[in-house]
Amino acid sequence: MSTQHLSEQEIIRREKLAELAKLGIDPYPAALYPVNSSAAFIKENFKEGENNADFAEVCIAGRIMSVRDMGKANFAVIQDASGKIQFYIKQDDICPGEDKTMYQTVWKKLVDLGDIVGVKGYVFTTKTGETSIHVKEFSILSKAIRPLPVVREKDGETFDEVTDPEFRYRQRYADLIVNPGVKEVFIKRTKMVNAIREFLNERGALEVDTPVLQVIPGGAAARPFTTHHNALDVPMYMRIANELYLKRLIVGGFEWVYEFSRNFRNEGMDRTHNPEFTVLEFYTAYKDYEWMMDTTELLLEKTAIATNGVPNTVIGDKEISFKAPYKRISMYDAIKEHTGHDISEMDEDGIRDVCKQLGIHADVKWGKGKLIDEIFGGKCEANYIQPTFITDYPVEMSPLTKKHRSKPGLVERFELIVNGKEIANAYSELNDPIEQRERFEEQVKLMERGDDEAMFIDHDFLRALEYGMPPTSGIGFGIDRLCMLLTGQVSIQDVLFFPMMRPEKTD
Repeated sequence: MSTQHLSEQEIIRREKLAELAKLGIDPYPAALYPVNSSAAFIKENFKEGENNADFAEVCIAGRIMSVRDMGKANFAVIQDASGKIQFYIKQDDICPGEDKTMYQTVWKKLVDLGDIVGVKGYVFTTKTGETSIHVKEFSILSKAIRPLPVVREKDGETFDEVTDPEFRYRQRYADLIVNPGVKEVFIKRTKMVNAIREFLNERGALEVDTPVLQVIPGGAAARPFTTHHNALDVPMYMRIANELYLKRLIVGGFEWVYEFSRNFRNEGMDRTHNPEFTVLEFYTAYKDYEWMMDTTELLLEKTAIATNGVPNTVIGDKEISFKAPYKRISMYDAIKEHTGHDISEMDEDGIRDVCKQLGIHADVKWGKGKLIDEIFGGKCEANYIQPTFITDYPVEMSPLTKKHRSKPGLVERFELIVNGKEIANAYSELNDPIEQRERFEEQVKLMERGDDEAMFIDHDFLRALEYGMPPTSGIGFGIDRLCMLLTGQVSIQDVLFFPMMRPEKTD
């Protein structure tokens, strides 16, 4: 790489690489380093005077985060995956002979903040009561040639580069180093996913995989990403949902299947939407949406406790409880409650007029279902902070859902709304192949009107239904949004390691 675009610090660090080479020190050794402990374990378990023998020979590795120079001895802080711990490094300890190069040249001059090092020694407690490692042997394991962002203060306010979202999301690796609290969000995400898996596995559900590349993008009303399969010379779509494949497995005889699905939708980006996202979907034979509401309450209460230790979570100034049971209200009742309009008996023109009265955009390409969705999203959704099941949707909004057994014009569907956003969507699944074909054909008419989120007809799925699918209930959870709730994050980018970003400008 040319040095003309490098900062002064980057140039100096590259010069240090050359100095290390002259000393015969490999700044990127390939040998196994015998780590036998961690910063957190040492700090949690060492007790001065009680178990010193157990900590007489510890070996840890990590990144240098700070150094206090005291001449022939230094205190420094090393950070590993578990946290930070102080170590004490003294010239005569690591250089007992006459050759002091390892301390005076390597440690004092060629090691920088951010370098990954290994230290061996014994644990002790300083005069100020801080658990520390007294270093007897020191090794360079990886030389950092780019300096870490430095925390600065200005006008009494502390800040650094990594508080800038653009920097944090684009260089998540630097964010994780400098802001180790960010790790806790992702550790909690893993706990959350593991708790969900455990809940489902304990009840006999089978985890499966379904295709990401699809000939027909089915299972949701969304705009897909398109690609091309060269060998088959056919257009392909990135998965927008895995619903239709999971229901094929129900047809095939599995009674409870689930998948953590990576989905892709070629739509907008904001605080709650990323084009690539994770959904959990599961389908259970011989169940309905009432059973699914009960099961969802149990699942989320257990998951919240597994993630945070309690069923509650805090988002800003709001405390949200996932303790069952949750409120249930029909979509039409929710719209009437928050707008004053009863649209339950209205046709498309009447609902379009209500949109006009409420100041809601009503595109000419949209049908009745989309208009109702816009009213609910614009005037109702934000009011539901505590977990609430919005039930009994109009049939026009739900082309894959079974008609309501006692309420004409509605389907057996619910969405779970928490903190004003949809977290889950569930149905009593439509299993009548003739009616399903008619519903798909209605979607085609919407597509012909210009609705680019309308569903394609999936003829193979219809063929599967013709073999007979048992009464089934299915649900999809937005895993990223659920993680936002359980970790107190207000942006979806904060629960994704590498959120979608615009391409970085290059010179």
